[in-house]
Amino acid sequence: MSDGQIPLKDTTDSKAPGGNGLLQSIFRNSLGLGLFAVFTVGLISVTWIMTQDQIETQVRAYEAKALMEILPADTHDNVLVDSKIVLEPSPLLSSQDQRDAYIALNDGAVSAVILPVTAPDGYSGRIELLVGINRNGTLAGVRAITHKETPGLGDKINSNVTNWILGFVGKSLGNPVSEGWGVKKDGGEFDQFTGATITPRAVVAAVYRALQYFEANRKLLLDPLAGVREEIQYDK
Repeated sequence: MSDGQIPLKDTTDSKAPGGNGLLQSIFRNSLGLGLFAVFTVGLISVTWIMTQDQIETQVRAYEAKALMEILPADTHDNVLVDSKIVLEPSPLLSSQDQRDAYIALNDGAVSAVILPVTAPDGYSGRIELLVGINRNGTLAGVRAITHKETPGLGDKINSNVTNWILGFVGKSLGNPVSEGWGVKKDGGEFDQFTGATITPRAVVAAVYRALQYFEANRKLLLDPLAGVREEIQYDK
C-alpha cells in the first residue's frame, strides 16, 4: 500500500451465511417438515387400520342387538345375524351398493325380514336404519344404527333416549294412509321433536319407503329361493 492511502475496511460479515448456507438451511427445514408429514400420515393410517376391525366388530355387535330388539328370540327359530340375503341397490332404500337383509324363519318359512334403510336427509347427514317388517306387511320395529344427529335433539330417534321410534310397531302402508306418513307439522300422524323436525321427518319418510320396497319385492323377500328354483326348472 502506498503512503498516504487510507485502507478500505471490509464490511462483509464473515459469519453471515453465504448462498450455499441459505439453501442448506431451507433444505433442512423442508426435509424436516416432509418427514414430519410422512410420520403423521403414517401414524394416522396405522391407527385407522388397527381400529377398523374393532369398529366393525362394535357395529356388528350393535346391529345384532338391534336385530333382537326388533325380532326377539321367541319370534323366530334361526340365527338372524347369520341369515341374510343380498339386496341390489334401490332408490327406495337409498342404497347405492349391495346390502344384506336379514331373514327371520319359523319352521323353514320366512316370517319377517329386516331391511337396511338409509334416511339420506337427516339434519346432520345420513341416518342408517334397520326396518323390520312382518310377513303380513306390518312393521315389527325400527332401530337407528348410526347417525350424527344433535345430542339432546335429533338423537331422540335412539331407543335408549326416547320411545319415539317404538311408535312404528304395527304400522303398515295402509295404517296410516299415505297422507299420514309424515310428522304432525306436515299434516302427518307422527310426532316431531321439540326444536327438531328434520330428523323425525327423514326417519318417517325412510320407513315409509321401506314398506313400499317390501310391497314391491314380496316374492324376493318372502321366498328368497324362488328365483333359484325357477332357474333350475328353466335349465331343465
